[in-house]
Amino acid sequence: MKALIEADFDAEVAFLRALVQMPSDNPPGDCAGTAEATAELLENMGFRVERHPVPEPFVIQNGMRSVVNLVVRHVFGEGRGPVIALNAHGDVVPPGEGWSSDPYGAEVRGGAIFGRGVAVSKSDFATYAYALKALVASGLPLDGTVELHFTWDEEAGGFVGPKWLLEHEISKPDLAISAGFSYAVVTAHNGCLHLEVVVRGQQAHAAMPESGVDALEAATPILAALYSERLRLGTIHSAEPGIGSPKLTVGLISGGINTNVVPDRIAMRLDRRLIPEENGSDVETALIDLIETAVPKIEGLEVECRRIMLAEPLRPVEGVDKLVDVFSRHASAVLGTEVGPTGVPLYTDARHYAAAGIPTILYGAGPRSILDANAHSSDEHLQLADLKAATEVVARALADLLAA
Repeated sequence: MKALIEADFDAEVAFLRALVQMPSDNPPGDCAGTAEATAELLENMGFRVERHPVPEPFVIQNGMRSVVNLVVRHVFGEGRGPVIALNAHGDVVPPGEGWSSDPYGAEVRGGAIFGRGVAVSKSDFATYAYALKALVASGLPLDGTVELHFTWDEEAGGFVGPKWLLEHEISKPDLAISAGFSYAVVTAHNGCLHLEVVVRGQQAHAAMPESGVDALEAATPILAALYSERLRLGTIHSAEPGIGSPKLTVGLISGGINTNVVPDRIAMRLDRRLIPEENGSDVETALIDLIETAVPKIEGLEVECRRIMLAEPLRPVEGVDKLVDVFSRHASAVLGTEVGPTGVPLYTDARHYAAAGIPTILYGAGPRSILDANAHSSDEHLQLADLKAATEVVARALADLLAA
């Protein structure tokens, strides 16, 4: 397997560079064109690619402009063995500022590729596709099916990507691997609640502020209550290794009309990270209650709380131990260091597979940590050695899982 991957590695790097050079920012989430270009790259590798466009109303409902999901299926032997899905996402956060090179240039320097999305998670388009290519070329006596699920809506929650594929029974996998880290087999991750809070008052001339209802003044005790809650959450710790504490961030605030006008509307967006022990709906109810309790009792003042997104945490599903054992064993052997199961304090599309009862882990060409790769930051990069090693690990693990 190692020799097959070595022989194809230059092509794998070129494939990944081509993906990074296709902007797929989300927002705005207009990703159908990138999906088509990716499908053509996969077809050039010899794969048959299914294109599954999502109807526009559902795409818009999830805050995007266009979505086409790609599925590659390869049946080994008589196909009686397990169906194993490998999922990675091609949508990326906008590049922002501070880059030392073109964020879409996919420049190779110092043994790494630099570019937006190269680590999160276009890298695993390459990892999974070239692992499958090596597996096919190996001629090993295997039985079962490998599916590649390449989607473009993870930054918007994965609801019209992996969740769509599963709910519409386009795929019915027995096991799932989602984009992840080379040096860890991830079995749990945090969830996330995004909440919008709108405080509405009444505008007035700044010379007579008492004649209006100041929405910003009313928002002040709400902010105080939220930051007090953030401190409380810091005292709570998940039993899952690598997870840490629940988090609360006020990420956006907007409002006001002009310097000389009492603000009549303040909007805030909150990010609340859930640990696996928490339930998203319960957290949402408690957070809204906290906000409503903090609101001053002033005539003419209104407060509205609206859910933007709720992503439940990834929790281990019965049967996941088999995946953990196989991937930990091969990753430890290939990387020459102990690689074991852990959790991570972020959220991913893996949760959709686990929520459907499918044993799921995260494993791929990612770095030792998100910070190591500057993921979602300037100069995001991926070590070429990690890409090669992860491709070999995935190919070897799939070979074990599909052994006839």
